Parts: sequence; C-alpha cells; structure tokens
Amino acid sequence: MEYQKLFERIKRTAVITNYEQADGELSVGRSKFGGKPHLPEGFVWPYYEGEDGLDGTVKNRPLSFLAQINLEEIGEYEKENELPHSGMLYFFYELCTMRWGFDPKDRGCARAFWVENPDGLQSTAFPKDLEADFILPEFALSFESKVELPNYEELAERETDVDWDDYNEEKVLCGYEDSEDEELSKLLGYANLIQGDMTFECAEIDHGIYCGDVPKLSDEQREQLLADSNEWVLLFQMSTVTGEDYELMFGDCGSIYFYIKKKDLRERNFDNVWLILQCF
Repeated sequence: MEYQKLFERIKRTAVITNYEQADGELSVGRSKFGGKPHLPEGFVWPYYEGEDGLDGTVKNRPLSFLAQINLEEIGEYEKENELPHSGMLYFFYELCTMRWGFDPKDRGCARAFWVENPDGLQSTAFPKDLEADFILPEFALSFESKVELPNYEELAERETDVDWDDYNEEKVLCGYEDSEDEELSKLLGYANLIQGDMTFECAEIDHGIYCGDVPKLSDEQREQLLADSNEWVLLFQMSTVTGEDYELMFGDCGSIYFYIKKKDLRERNFDNVWLILQCF
C-alpha cells in the first residue's frame, strides 16, 4: 500500500471554528455562536415535535439557534470550494429532546439553512415558547484551516487493503496527527469519531432503517448501503462549548455532527442534512 498516494487522494481541509465570548452584541452579519440570529425578514423559525427523554413529554418545540457562518469570512480557509463563496449558513438543533439521529423519526430535530444574499439581515427575536435554558450566549468565531485524513474506522470498509497499525503510523509520519482537542468544532473535513463511522448510519437512515439496534441486513443491502454511504460528508461538527460561566455539552462530553450528501452540497441544497450525536 502506497500510503502517501492514498493520503493525497482522500485528504480534506477542515475549517476549524474557535470561540471567544463576545464583549457586547456582535454586529449584524458576523459569524457567531448563539445570541440572536441575524435572519432575513419573513424567516420561519424551525420546530420539531419530539419526546423529552427525561419525562416523556411530546411537544412541538422551537429549535435552538446554534451558529451562523458568514461564508465570505471563511473563504481563505475553505480550500476545496465546497461551500458557497457568499451568504450566511445557519445551524439549529432542538436541545430539549437532544435527539441522537439513529431514528428516521428524528428528522427535523436539526436544520441547516443557507441565505444566499445576506443584505437586509436583522437581529431576530426568539420564539416566545423557546425556554431560556435553550437560548445560548453569544460567542464570536474565528477560523483556521487544517488538512485532515479520516479515522481508520471511516475508511476500513472502503479501502480493504489498509492495515490499521500501518495507516495510523503513516498518518503520524506524514504529519496528519488526529486532534486531541475534545472541544473541537469545524466545518467540513472529517468527523472526530467517538462511537464509530457515521456515514453508513446516514445511508441507513436515508433508507428508513432504524439504527438504535443493530439492523439485520442482507449482503446485498449492506453492499448498497456501503455504496450510498460514500455520498455522505461532514458539513459541521460542534463539540462542547465553554465560556467563563457557561458550558454546552452534548451527552457525556460528546459532539453533534451535521452530515450532507455530496450532491446536495454541490447544488447548495441544505434541506436534507442529517444530525448524529455521539458521546463517551
């Protein structure tokens, strides 16, 4: 196995997002985490009807605003031109139910939106039924680039002649060390896995398969799902966010991952993203 050639073929550039607690309200149009989103007039706030895992209450709840990314701000860091060059990209997630993404019924618990023309954006009030616990404080964002390779678990079934020990050793020798930062958030690149590859799970969900248990698949089904899993890529990863007096954690020191199909990303269609939560 010629690992350097493999690495050149599969490497991807991630845009790392760094948080800095805002000193006062940020100007309209800036990239940020939390606070009031800067939205176009007439934006319809997304809701999700799901079951609260603590008391079993089923309710139609507003999603929490997580982050907005001004795509012009990341142009110099987004090396592969996979994202639009302009506009605003938004991420929302329903924090009360905090769905894991292994059930097709979780669809809608997380949403991404792209506004192509950011002119006319305005600071937008939260829905009145959004509980205070799920309104996030405002952090400014800064960015940097990092070239990444996938975790071996994401690669193993696609590159069957790759050896686990050799792959990880060659990654280090070629300068592709995995990040040890458990609070890493980023756009694109490869997911920092906690509980295994998620692209296959995305393909299963896309076929309406419940993944809370290990589904029984025929060889033909598995082959088809493996092929389909190649179409899913990481759009956004968010891990624990901490500030002076604030912490947002997903499960037990976990992360949430927004995945998107390559075709949808090329066509600027962010309606069908799928979210998965993994934790320790």
